[in-house]
Amino acid sequence: MSKEYFSYWCDGASFPKTKSWNESRDCCTWGGVTCDMLTGHVIALDLSCSQLGGNFHPNNSLFQLHHLQTLNLAYNDFSTSSIPNGIGRLTNLRHLNLSGSSFEGKIPTEISYLSNLVSLHLSPSLYSLQLDQTTFETMLHNFTNLELLALPLVDISSPIPVNISSSSLRYVDLTVTNLRGVLRESFFLQPNLENLKLGDNRLLKGVLPKIHPSNTLLKLDISFTGISGELPDSIGTLSSLNHLILHGCDFSGHIPDSIRNLTQIRELWFWGNRFTGHIPSTISKLKHLTRLDLPSNSFSGEIPDIFSNLQELRYFDLSDNSFIGPFPSSILSLTNLEYLELSSNSLSGPLPSNASMLQKLTFVDLSNNSLNGTIPSWVFSLPLLPSLSLHHNRFSGLADELKKNPALEDVDLNHNQLSGSFPQSLVNLTNLYRLYLSSNNITGDAGTNITFPSLEILDLSSCELKDFPHLLRNVKTLRYLDISNNNICGQIPDWFSGMRWDNLWSLNISHNLLTGYLPQLHFHNLGYLDLKFNSLQGPLPSSICNKSSLTLLDLSRNNFSNSIPTCLGSMASLMVLDLRRNNFTGSLPPLCAQSTSLSTIVINGNRFEGPFPVSLLKCNGLEVLDVGNNAINDTFPDWLGTLEELQVLILKSNKLHGPISTCQTKFCFPKLRILDLSFNEFSGSLPAKVFGNFKAMIKLEGKDTEEIKYMELNSLFDASYEDSVSLVIKGEDIELERISTIMTTIDLSSNHFEGIIPKTLKDLSSLWLLNLSHNNLIGDIPMELGQLNTLEALDLSWNRLTGKIPQELTRMNFLAFLNLSQNHLVGSIPHVLQFNTFENDSYSGNLDLCGPPLSKQCGTSDSSHVPQPLESEEDECESYFFSGFTWESVVIGYSFGLIVGTVMWSLMFKYRKPKWFVEFFDGIMPHKRRRPKKRAQRRRT
Repeated sequence: MSKEYFSYWCDGASFPKTKSWNESRDCCTWGGVTCDMLTGHVIALDLSCSQLGGNFHPNNSLFQLHHLQTLNLAYNDFSTSSIPNGIGRLTNLRHLNLSGSSFEGKIPTEISYLSNLVSLHLSPSLYSLQLDQTTFETMLHNFTNLELLALPLVDISSPIPVNISSSSLRYVDLTVTNLRGVLRESFFLQPNLENLKLGDNRLLKGVLPKIHPSNTLLKLDISFTGISGELPDSIGTLSSLNHLILHGCDFSGHIPDSIRNLTQIRELWFWGNRFTGHIPSTISKLKHLTRLDLPSNSFSGEIPDIFSNLQELRYFDLSDNSFIGPFPSSILSLTNLEYLELSSNSLSGPLPSNASMLQKLTFVDLSNNSLNGTIPSWVFSLPLLPSLSLHHNRFSGLADELKKNPALEDVDLNHNQLSGSFPQSLVNLTNLYRLYLSSNNITGDAGTNITFPSLEILDLSSCELKDFPHLLRNVKTLRYLDISNNNICGQIPDWFSGMRWDNLWSLNISHNLLTGYLPQLHFHNLGYLDLKFNSLQGPLPSSICNKSSLTLLDLSRNNFSNSIPTCLGSMASLMVLDLRRNNFTGSLPPLCAQSTSLSTIVINGNRFEGPFPVSLLKCNGLEVLDVGNNAINDTFPDWLGTLEELQVLILKSNKLHGPISTCQTKFCFPKLRILDLSFNEFSGSLPAKVFGNFKAMIKLEGKDTEEIKYMELNSLFDASYEDSVSLVIKGEDIELERISTIMTTIDLSSNHFEGIIPKTLKDLSSLWLLNLSHNNLIGDIPMELGQLNTLEALDLSWNRLTGKIPQELTRMNFLAFLNLSQNHLVGSIPHVLQFNTFENDSYSGNLDLCGPPLSKQCGTSDSSHVPQPLESEEDECESYFFSGFTWESVVIGYSFGLIVGTVMWSLMFKYRKPKWFVEFFDGIMPHKRRRPKKRAQRRRT
């Protein structure tokens, strides 16, 4: 264990006391040794913080000190040793402290022999010591003189004790001990108990018992337990209590008025419960209160104006409740207040115009309310306040003049109603480091005379800016600049691109109206550049490669053209390259030629051609590769299977051809979860052996309970990038803005695959979506597909499948969408469970199917078997809408959630409203791009 560890726990006073031990001298003179002056017996041994370590031998001579009354070995390192059984021989021990010395294993039964113990400290590292129930109960029975019991972090895993023999007990700490059972009244009947700490025992249940009037408790901590119910009125009998810590429990109901009797209380911790109602006015009687902590409950009504009597209050937190009404003016008289948080309520009205008494505030958060009016100057003038959070309110202006305040460094005014020019009064905050003004109605700045000598982070996104703010000319220290989602139009001005921001790391100008060429940017340490959703054009300048620190480059949804500079493949720090939906041409550059940092490559929707660059083999950390909607002409790149981190592979709508060859390596797509090869010219049989390598599509232990997360790159200054993919609906691309880390899909539709559907697909048991439509598949539908019990969508339409629909498919309990149309299936349709929800269109074009939902009854025949011709282009499109499952379910699921999506899909089929569906998506999906008509026609055929 390091010296830093000993120094931390021992206040820097850590030194080996045994260094003074010398056998030529009387042991009573040794460091840490205390002897009885009459008998010479060693009665106390204090070797705490002595940097001792190693094994603790069970026959250590320590256990021959039979007169020992105090043994302190705290904060040493015996991490390879358990507490020796010989400890039980020291029957005269009164004080035993083994805390923080990293003993491991089971606490020996012999410790219960120490019946004279007055204090016992056994705090280990987390759960490295275990105490069985029998030993625990024996200890509490034998230790009749015990005053202090501290066993935090000992794994007791026992019911909370009911009977405790010692009537002398003053201090009990059983925090984080895995106690379970019901908290009984017996604990509160200990006549001398002053400190009871039972926190962080989630299995401890019940309600808080009624408290005996003669109770002597000074501190009660039952935080993060399962104790629930209402706070009993008898809580008021704890007249000596100075700390009541109930946070993270499950209390409900009102705070009783009897709380006024806690006249000695200093700290009330009630956050994270379900308390309701109003704050009782009797709290005003608690004049010694220093901390009032009531956040994350369900309190409502106005905050009572009762706090002027609480002159010792330092910490005041009522956040995350349902309070309404004005800011309580009595807070302004709390001269000792240091921490004030009223965020996430529904407070309204203006702030008081003067608060000159609040001079000790070091934290203020009034965000996420409905406060309005002008922000008064005192808010910015608090002399000890470094950070101010007023975001998500309705403030419409700032005071015209603010005093200089060197303490204030961080101001967050995002999501308010500030309008007009940039608020010039902020210029007096000369040490401002962060300034957040996004989502206001700021239209520009009044001139170039504004300067912030220390400003590093400036967020003006989602305002009403029409030009690049001129105030930027006087800011020399920027590291993060976000002016995205404004109305900035025209070319990037020369003065902006010529700024010498040597420390600028993140620049976001996305979602504007920029035109013209991308100029050379003189920001040499740029790490994050986001220019998406503009109208920039022309070639990408090779000078972009001079940004050696560039981590993310997002130029998507512009009009860039020509080929990509080959030097992009040599940028060592680049992790995300997103060039989708531009007009880039030529061959793919040699990406990862000298770099292995790339995790996301998205070049979807350009005009790239030629083969895949073999340099992609060096992209060892690649997770997403999306080259869809180009003109790449190559065979299936099975060699990409060696990229062990690859999760998403989108190759759709290119000129790829030939069979899907089997990997020749040990690892082959081991983490692949999303595979889209649709709209290509692939042929041959479906690659059964390749499917067998998709380990990430096989359900693993614990995956059912895995928290749903999304693929993203997080970086400094809140700059982030979420991976997204484009999926096809009725010949149009719809962008899915996020990819969940548990989504698994295979789309091989609209190719020339032939042969049978391989049974090995059954092994992909975590698969959500499977689309094999518009191919030349033959044979029966494998009954083994019924084992895909997480499948939500299955599309096998427009093939040449024969035989009956397997009854085993009805086992797919999550199947919400099914399309088996335009095949040669025969026999009756299963009509149980999920199959009861599918309409006619799931089966159309199979003339020998019968039974509900089809009108054709089983046992009858139809000899005509003549399909009706399509009457018009529009009708053809509408018929096709119902004939092919093309991932509509995915978009609905992402846009509205799977349940709402399922309902919408069912309604569409029931009422036959595809035109309504398309018009609906035209309204909510502004960034979509029509697929080439040629491909849409090929799919219909």
